[in-house]
Amino acid sequence: MRRVRYEVTGGPEVLFVEEASVPEPGPGELLVRNEAVGVTLPAVRKVREAAEPGPLGGEVAGVVAAVGEGVTGFSVGDRVTGLCFSHAYAELALVHEAMASRIPDRATAVDAVALVRSGLVARGAYEAGRPRPGDSVMVTAAASAVGTLALQYAGAGGASRVVAAVGSAEKAEFVRALGADEVVLYGDESWGEPVDVVLDGVGGELLGPAVRALAPGGRLVAFSSGGGTVDAYELLVRGASVIGFQMAAIARGEPELYARWRDELWDLHRDGALRPRVCAEIPLAEAARAHELVESRRNAGKVVLVP
Repeated sequence: MRRVRYEVTGGPEVLFVEEASVPEPGPGELLVRNEAVGVTLPAVRKVREAAEPGPLGGEVAGVVAAVGEGVTGFSVGDRVTGLCFSHAYAELALVHEAMASRIPDRATAVDAVALVRSGLVARGAYEAGRPRPGDSVMVTAAASAVGTLALQYAGAGGASRVVAAVGSAEKAEFVRALGADEVVLYGDESWGEPVDVVLDGVGGELLGPAVRALAPGGRLVAFSSGGGTVDAYELLVRGASVIGFQMAAIARGEPELYARWRDELWDLHRDGALRPRVCAEIPLAEAARAHELVESRRNAGKVVLVP
């Protein structure tokens, strides 16, 4: 089978395609013949910044080709999506049964990788901000896969004002179509009237202006892999707080909540309340092009690799 790997850290150009043996599913694992693989900013950052090369994990969707010992919830031929913690950028990938879910008949594999992981992160980050009816909400990286769904959650949750923060003016019309009442650019001197909740998917140098965008008593939810430093004095003068959110903690520590949120995602998708956006479907062999698109932040919506 073909898979994408890297042996030295760097930009998208270090990715290459190789022939590899088909992995054997271990206890509790599914072997999935991939039809779609989601590209995420954390994966892109890993290639550039990791201390040493490692497997490119991520979200996958396809058909179960084999099952390991002890698997009871899935059979060969089932259509599933889930997180692969080993080599996801491949024609076949291993997914633990606990991290897998069925794809409804009405949905495609591309729908699944655009909706499930990004939707769970958006839902979890939104809940972590403890929004109240009538609160105002800002979403950074609003044109990303997670950001597009977070905007929709904020609007459906009764936010009085939904603000999208993006890196370029070209994305303004795109995020307004998803429910943003206002659009600000990262480089703007002012981000307008303060908001009650900021959902930050960027981190790094953007944390400063994101904190300054908070109203008194506001909450910033940090869920990106971008790191960064928060000025404690800025929190003090606003009586504000920063909350860290990690989806993996929910998946491992609260599996029933994780499953409920996952089921609700598909219900919302069926009813048209959540509309994932796919920016590009790119062949697996052109993974470098997909990474370049995400790293340059030119994507508006999800970037998907198609084996």
